Amino acid sequence: MTEEPRVSPEEQIAMLQHRFATMQSAIQKAVVGQDEIVRYTLMAVVAGGHVLLEGVPGLGKTLLVKTIASALHLKFQRVQFTPDLMPSDLLGTTLLVDDGRGHHQFRFEPGPIFSNVLLGDEINRATPKTQSALLEAMQEGHVTVGGETRHLPQPFFVLATQNPLEMEGTYPLPEAQMDRFFFQLIVPYPAEEEFARILELTTSGRKEEVTPVLSGQELLEMRTAAAAVPATATMRQRAVRLVMATHPESPYATAEVKRYVRYGASPRAGQACIAAAKIAAALAGRFHVASEDLISVAHPILRHRMMLNFEAQADGLTADRILDGVVSECRAAWAREAS
Repeated sequence: MTEEPRVSPEEQIAMLQHRFATMQSAIQKAVVGQDEIVRYTLMAVVAGGHVLLEGVPGLGKTLLVKTIASALHLKFQRVQFTPDLMPSDLLGTTLLVDDGRGHHQFRFEPGPIFSNVLLGDEINRATPKTQSALLEAMQEGHVTVGGETRHLPQPFFVLATQNPLEMEGTYPLPEAQMDRFFFQLIVPYPAEEEFARILELTTSGRKEEVTPVLSGQELLEMRTAAAAVPATATMRQRAVRLVMATHPESPYATAEVKRYVRYGASPRAGQACIAAAKIAAALAGRFHVASEDLISVAHPILRHRMMLNFEAQADGLTADRILDGVVSECRAAWAREAS
């Protein structure tokens, strides 16, 4: 029996870069601008993480998610979250059916969560009970319905959209669910030239068709290649410091963190930092994680895992503003260590 030829790290990195660029190119045929949002979303998909996209209605969040599913040739389901949505509408239900011979038997009717890509549209318009139904699926890759555990297809990831919390009819997501999102991305309003391009595409009668460019198996191969990028003990310690700096009781906390943050990020944030930094390093053509990779993913990983206090809200401070100071302090400390 002949052994398969071993793939070198250089070949693995080149494969990941090529496939990532192919995905980006396919998506940008239908999604105008939002290059940074597309890049971070694809990084999370490669890492196997879930993404929370926040922005006012009409910015293309739903289009982005549908386009990613099309480009990856994966089974896609969309759920519009509303206040009357029940957990069974998401997970599925067990039905008593007639088998045609006078006998009755139970049959499981799977819900939309049994897909590769689940778009949770306006997730913060559903009640906390329904939001919580996602928790097991997002963390464990399976759901329990009627006392029976059912595994979800792989790859599986949730790409959810939400409106800003100050908008009417929204419910804040539970902290436990927020922590399970790999990234939270803030979708900006398009620039003037991007806005003009959007109008050109959407009012001309033409529609850009996105054809599949990668399979689920190829995506899983990218995930394996990214996980193999080494992170030294020094880089792991720097990820620890970055996360601990969001805790007000930590010796690494900035004055703003001590004053305005109620709770800092969880250890899961540190795991996400390393996983995302490995992908960032690979995309930059490096064979190891560097400090700049950790810095580049800090905001989308940490912003939704920090709970600010009432004083921060009163003073108009955001998590991103506080994280600017955290990142600046960490960068300076790491520079001193290197000198």
